[in-house]
Amino acid sequence: MGDEARDLDVVLLGASGFVGALTAEHLARHAPPRTRIALAGRSRERLERLRAGLPDHAHDWPLVVADVGDDASLHALARSTRVVVSTVGPYLRHGLPVAAACAEEGTHYADLTGEVPFVRQVVDRFDSVARSTGARLVHACGYDAVPSDLAVLALHRRATTDGAGTLRHVRLVASAHGGVSGGTFASVRGVAQLAARDASVRRLLADPFSLSPDRAGEPATRQPPDVPVPGRTDDGAWVAVSPLGSFNTRVVRRSNALQDWVYGRDLRYGEVAATGRGARGAATAVGLTVGLPLAAAAFALPPARALLDRVLPAPGTGPDERTRRTGWFRMDVHAVTTTGRAYRAVAAGADDPGYAATAVMLGESALALALDGGDLPDRAGSLTPATGIGDVLVDRLRAAGHTYQVTAR
Repeated sequence: MGDEARDLDVVLLGASGFVGALTAEHLARHAPPRTRIALAGRSRERLERLRAGLPDHAHDWPLVVADVGDDASLHALARSTRVVVSTVGPYLRHGLPVAAACAEEGTHYADLTGEVPFVRQVVDRFDSVARSTGARLVHACGYDAVPSDLAVLALHRRATTDGAGTLRHVRLVASAHGGVSGGTFASVRGVAQLAARDASVRRLLADPFSLSPDRAGEPATRQPPDVPVPGRTDDGAWVAVSPLGSFNTRVVRRSNALQDWVYGRDLRYGEVAATGRGARGAATAVGLTVGLPLAAAAFALPPARALLDRVLPAPGTGPDERTRRTGWFRMDVHAVTTTGRAYRAVAAGADDPGYAATAVMLGESALALALDGGDLPDRAGSLTPATGIGDVLVDRLRAAGHTYQVTAR
């Protein structure tokens, strides 16, 4: 990528949206002073209002009017910068033209997608183009799926350092407190509708290795189901299906395959959500396990979808400031290696995970791609956080107050 010809370091596309505005605030407060940042979106008026609310030094950030329906504006935007950060979702509906422009212009790209079909389409259509231009297209740079992806990377690093073999059994138990936004429901709605009418998408969602760069080369290792029967951890807490697990597990397996299965060709990786203890924890576990598949089915049925659209948050809305400030997340990841060594990784942070903490993850991903090029993995194409940014992002998130640690058990 010809960085010397770029006028900007980072362009935040969709800046005036809910997560976009939070990311703009993070960049304004934490980017190095000389970082060249621009805000982009369809409405100059909304961008001006956003910029006016940022710290004073951001008031001279350029504003770029661009529309995902206008390829010329997207290519001009991509040519102007080292990194495009896209918060314009749902990505299945709006994201492909942005990824295409970045791949073709040799511009690094980061997004917040949690949509398996979108990532698969980017891989199939733009991975080879991005590799030829040197662009890193890094998906899932938020709560989906940074903590999962980086925690497993950290486990691999520790096991390798200890000479403990490769990872064999890895299980992530997620605990979190926070809110949900209309954008999240819009993404779920879009994937559910597509799956209802397209059998190939249903097969994609059912395949644990559906994001692999080499599906035929994947080992026959049986993977944990996406919808496990409610159960308990060793200390008696109830766990159930993780709302994010179906996507996150496929990202982690893609990271493994992109690195020639360095985590282990017989890796078994699964995620569950902690629901608490006692009768309340058990009831929540059953409710999640039964309710999530039913909710996905409801989004695919027009009458049920119309009802849900009336009661769920609208796109562009999200949790209030108090919810964002009092939220938190914690991933406890338990691993056993091929030599029998046991490890525990913790990935954790303060603030609402899907929005406030996600803005930190996305903002630091963008800064890493723009400013830390010499320290990033030597890799281009359609990538994951672990393979596109890797240890650099771990270090940045630790500096931002998040926890990533591994201990032997």
